[in-house]
Amino acid sequence: MNRVCLIGRLTTKPELRNLPSGIATTRFTLAVNRNFSNAQGEREADFITIVAWRNQAENICKFLDKGSLVSVEGRIQTGSYDDKDGKRVYTTEVVADQVNFLESKSQRSQSSSSQSVEEAAPVNNVSVDNDPFADFGDSVSIDDNFLD
Repeated sequence: MNRVCLIGRLTTKPELRNLPSGIATTRFTLAVNRNFSNAQGEREADFITIVAWRNQAENICKFLDKGSLVSVEGRIQTGSYDDKDGKRVYTTEVVADQVNFLESKSQRSQSSSSQSVEEAAPVNNVSVDNDPFADFGDSVSIDDNFLD
């Protein structure tokens, strides 16, 4: 099974492109925080290339901007090509099946544009104390009878 689920912020405003066939596409980078700190106590992020097609690509370019918080569901796709010097370049990207906008434009405009991905303001003014997605370093156990 090839399935990916990510939550992160766009690193740039996505640009819409149309193939000669007229199909719309966009490619953007999503900054996804790691849920642990490095040796210096700093949070790091991975920068993952996302590709979207057709109406989804049009909506992404119309409504999202640099710093927008989104969730992406899709699949990993790998490939390769020869660059202008004849060197083989390998690529890895996520082809988006679904992109969900996780904050409104007004919420996004409230957070400072000077903040880095690691320091971004919490969505809906949720503090770390009551953030259900915060990583406190504790393990989570779910009883098998939970779903009954």
